[in-house]
Amino acid sequence: MKKTALVTGGAGFLGSYLCERLLEGGLKVICLDNFITGSQRNIAQLFKSRDFRFIKHDVSKYVDIKEKIHFILHFASPASPVDYLNYPIPTLKVGSLGTHNSLGLAKEKKAVFLLASTSEVYGDPLVHPQKEDYWGNVNCIGPRGVYDEAKRFAEAITMAYHRVHKVDTRIVRIFNTYGPRMRKNDGRAIPNFISQALTNEPLTVYGRGLQTRSFCYVDDLIGGIINLLMAKDGPRPKGKNGWCHCPVNIGNPNEMRLIDLAKTIIRLSESKSRVLHKPLPVDDPKQRRPDISKAKRYLKWQPNVGLETGLRKTIEWFREN
Repeated sequence: MKKTALVTGGAGFLGSYLCERLLEGGLKVICLDNFITGSQRNIAQLFKSRDFRFIKHDVSKYVDIKEKIHFILHFASPASPVDYLNYPIPTLKVGSLGTHNSLGLAKEKKAVFLLASTSEVYGDPLVHPQKEDYWGNVNCIGPRGVYDEAKRFAEAITMAYHRVHKVDTRIVRIFNTYGPRMRKNDGRAIPNFISQALTNEPLTVYGRGLQTRSFCYVDDLIGGIINLLMAKDGPRPKGKNGWCHCPVNIGNPNEMRLIDLAKTIIRLSESKSRVLHKPLPVDDPKQRRPDISKAKRYLKWQPNVGLETGLRKTIEWFREN
């Protein structure tokens, strides 16, 4: 019999790619989403599969699914600054109540549980690049704290369920990801820049644009997540957490300044846009780059898609859509 995976937030940018990849891998997929930031358009093609089922539901409320579930991937959450600043309380609820409900279901079904965490748990980092053992520098009462702390709590309760209830857990800390299916009003750098460039509007760069980010193409990221989901722990001392139960960074370690990203998108899109500088948002991180040594060592994973290749594919998708 085919195994079944439940993806919360499955109609979102990353969730829809995961549903697609899991179906391609021979699993049945249940997609759960309330469309607060996801879109039915992202999963429209999946309804053709007999192995795909959609449930419209807010995972912050009790989840009751009768059938056997083997994998739960908790990806439900607003993920861009525009979204989590517009929906601060739902963001906190899905990170706390939603994670609690998803873990309870994983415990009941004896399912592998994978949490989508984020590089935002590192805040405005004082350590560079960021390794999984860095505890972060987060302003818990700032406007971005609703997302940062929701994910930090989600990690904490995930590890508690692993230690106390022996749930087989995985935590992926996702760094900046881009690709087709991103919304033009997403609020993150790449969709903003591409949307502005294709309409020859000024590209909005905050501050001098010297802050850095590391951008991973979506196909690469999904491959790393699937590897982590299916990973097996090696032998370990009794009472110790195995490597795969603890957080793993997945992202592209190639770092670049946002001003350079803006100029690259102008060039690739053959735009007449210029750069418009605006004040930096509160608590905007000055640098962000993953140390992916753990993913390389244990998952045999590293990104393969170069930035310009990924940007060309993404720009073309935005042109067509």
